[in-house]
Amino acid sequence: MRYLQTEREVKTMAEEEQSTEMISFGIIASAGQARSLAFEALKKAKEHDFEAAKALLEQSKEAALEAHHVQTQLLSKEALGDHTVVDVMLVHAQDHLMTSMLAQELVEEIVNVYRELDATRAE
Repeated sequence: MRYLQTEREVKTMAEEEQSTEMISFGIIASAGQARSLAFEALKKAKEHDFEAAKALLEQSKEAALEAHHVQTQLLSKEALGDHTVVDVMLVHAQDHLMTSMLAQELVEEIVNVYRELDATRAE
């Protein structure tokens, strides 16, 4: 069993950790933006501004797509045998992405309910 690491091994490990950290922050930032935009869309729907709600939901989907692309890159790397160290920050980032995606789906449904209610009241 080998305990000592060469300077190169230490440097490579540090670079991988920094890379994983930056990937995690990127996912968190994009997913957070997606979630915030989704809830802004919900607020606009409550105000009966369905065009703004639709535009905000589209922006939300674009932000989530950025995070999803990063996630896909990680999965592709893994499939090619290039293992990514999974740390608490990356798990946290994945959690942010999944909750923002769920928020988007739910907000979109609620916006549709508001739109239908608005149309029913107009009749």
